[in-house]
Amino acid sequence: MEYRIALLKGDGIGPEITESAVQVLETVGARFGHRFVFEPYLIGGAAIDAVGEPLPDKTVEGCLASDSVLLGAVGGPKWDALPADMRPEKALLGIRAALGLYMNLRPAKLFPALKGASPLREDLTAQGFDILIVRELTGGIYFGEHGTRTGRYGEEAFDTECYSVYEIERIGKAAFEAARKRSGRLVSVDKANVLESSRLWRRTMHRLAESYPDVAYSDLYVDNAAMQLVRDPQQFDVIVTSNLFGDILSDEASQLTGSIGMLASASLGETKRGLFEPIHGSAPDIAGKDLANPAAMILSGAMMLRYAFGLADEADAVENAVDAVLARGCHTADIVGDSGVRPLSGSAMTAELLRELGGQRAGSARRY
Repeated sequence: MEYRIALLKGDGIGPEITESAVQVLETVGARFGHRFVFEPYLIGGAAIDAVGEPLPDKTVEGCLASDSVLLGAVGGPKWDALPADMRPEKALLGIRAALGLYMNLRPAKLFPALKGASPLREDLTAQGFDILIVRELTGGIYFGEHGTRTGRYGEEAFDTECYSVYEIERIGKAAFEAARKRSGRLVSVDKANVLESSRLWRRTMHRLAESYPDVAYSDLYVDNAAMQLVRDPQQFDVIVTSNLFGDILSDEASQLTGSIGMLASASLGETKRGLFEPIHGSAPDIAGKDLANPAAMILSGAMMLRYAFGLADEADAVENAVDAVLARGCHTADIVGDSGVRPLSGSAMTAELLRELGGQRAGSARRY
């Protein structure tokens, strides 16, 4: 099989971790008999520097014509002084909208070899945890009516939280289906004791639950969910929630794993084409120094294999390789901790993964 992948390398460490993911995908392709064709496009600060805008039309057209999209990272202090509609981060909302992506899948998995890096007590990490947060991506307070006005006490600002039954059903069905493929447990997080939008969310989710009797369903208020994540993360399997709550809870969950350098994500829509990216930022302070952990980007590639292309065995191979390399003590600076072990560079970590997958050690970075 041949798959066309749009590469949005972006800024900071984006280009170097994207190169690592490309090498891993090429190795997986050779092993399983697939061909991946990579087409690079500009996005973020790199696009601003080259053509004067964060999301060129050519990039959107290329992504729409591809089978999937792999994104490195965008942003950096170089562009912080630009107007809001011209900053690199604006491109993220634009490309998600252009691709019709309404759902973000954010795994928070504690790899066995990294239990010591988690901030949680040892008794809470002994059994590990593997959580999938399903976040609604195109509705809620981020996209509701907003503005400023003169009120009783002078200038005031407002942002409106708004959800439709259609939007809730769409993300809810996806979460129930995901739970069915895992352990069959789903928790919906809202604030139904205060917010009208959350009361609609809860009523809609309860109605959906009737169609999934094989899934153990429950509700949690968002403040309780935040507490339970650090109290006992093992109790969770799949969590579904709104845009705002998902933004906060997924970042909280990511910290429990020991390093954001290990965590991937997928943004999906009605079609199989998706946008796959690590959750960390562009880290401009270490860009070009071969210090960045490529694992999150490589695991994002594994999510692409699984969710965009339906290549479960290939995705398993990548994830198992990451697990095996970590178990051998191959750690980059962000996860080595105070063990006294000398951390690997990003390229050395990539080479270890390629060797685990049966490929050759990484050579010099390819130029596109």
